[in-house]
Amino acid sequence: MADQSLTNQDICLATLRDNDRDRYLACLLSPDDKRGALAALYAFSAELARIRDLVHEPLPGEVRMQYWRDLLEGSAHGSTQANPIAAALLSAIEAHHLPQQTLVNMIDARIFDLYDDPMETRLSLEGYAGETASALIQLASLVLAPEEAARSAEAAGHAGVAQAIAGLLLLMPLHRHRGQLYIPVEILSATGLDRDAFLSGEDRPRISAAIEAFSGLGRDHLAKARSVAISPTVFPAFLPVALAEPVLVSAQRAGAGLFERQLQRSQLRRQAVMLLALMRKKI
Repeated sequence: MADQSLTNQDICLATLRDNDRDRYLACLLSPDDKRGALAALYAFSAELARIRDLVHEPLPGEVRMQYWRDLLEGSAHGSTQANPIAAALLSAIEAHHLPQQTLVNMIDARIFDLYDDPMETRLSLEGYAGETASALIQLASLVLAPEEAARSAEAAGHAGVAQAIAGLLLLMPLHRHRGQLYIPVEILSATGLDRDAFLSGEDRPRISAAIEAFSGLGRDHLAKARSVAISPTVFPAFLPVALAEPVLVSAQRAGAGLFERQLQRSQLRRQAVMLLALMRKKI
């Protein structure tokens, strides 16, 4: 049984190494005895995030989402052990008493990714980020130190929104190519744009203003997260958030140039940022 658990952990870490290198490093920088559960959570999140990349139509994507929902609700078909990430996730839920409904809500929020509907309001965006990125930080905090997790909930909420916006800015060229839009329509409207005008890329001054406002929203949430004390015992759950500020700042400067410019720093620089954050205990 121990060998099987180790195998599942290794597979989860390999999945992260291939699909979410930053959270892979966050696992390696976390306590050894928590690494397996964190890897399972992060690998589950990575699996959800990449479903849109694997399907050409929403329906097959919803089928994949339903697999994970059935797993969490206890109605999975077939042997769970056949899927190492699923087996590791269930083990982490049991070992650390994680709330299954939070994971189900994460799946439901990710259904938005399968379609090209616009994000209507800032509250809609914050809700999406709260049930995905923020929830993942809070679940990781429960793994690391359940007695401290509740005290980090406010910081996790704001940090997750900042992290989500940074991630959406990095993916904006891809999303634009697909016809997806995560900048809330109310932000576009305030700059004189609508969905089609933004995606066309023609009105660059207004597009720059919209991207600047979107990035500014991320920076506001990051500032609020930093204003809340984060216990050192749960800090590893926040490590990937340390990568958000350089992206948010660069996006504000790039404006519409974001469509043609790569904002992602090198892997080596991102590793250095996370290591420094861990030493300073500041995101």
